[in-house]
Amino acid sequence: MLRKKKKKESAVCSGKTTILFVDEMNDLQSQIAEYFLTVMYPNVYEVRSAGPRHDHVDCELVAVMYDNGYDMRRATSKDFNANNMITYDYIVFLQKETYDRIHEIIPFTGKHILKDFGKKEDCGATDDRELAAWYSDLTETVKEWVKETFSSPDNLEKLVIR
Repeated sequence: MLRKKKKKESAVCSGKTTILFVDEMNDLQSQIAEYFLTVMYPNVYEVRSAGPRHDHVDCELVAVMYDNGYDMRRATSKDFNANNMITYDYIVFLQKETYDRIHEIIPFTGKHILKDFGKKEDCGATDDRELAAWYSDLTETVKEWVKETFSSPDNLEKLVIR
């Protein structure tokens, strides 16, 4: 118990801006965003991802990312009850549908940002090749958005919607 408390305090007291990425199942967009923010700006942000529910991280996503040189094989899906949750400066919703449904009742405080990357169900892929291409495109789109948006914590204030 003492160990967990110390870990939470050290994340908050690190001087880093704390970010929580949210999508419905914490299996796709939020995992990509967490991966890239952790890799790109490790000294600036303390980052987590979660969802109101959790599932397995999308296996096809993990495979496509690995093929493209991004190793997120250790990523795990978390819900809002996960032990690694901390206090957040910003809660970044990556699906509008999820934001609309839970933004009033999310169990964390923090300024809200919304960037809708859609849902897998909307991708329209008809075979494995198209699906792999969709994952690659989503990965690169999220990567570029993370790179640009989080290049400075000062950029975040202009994106706050609540």
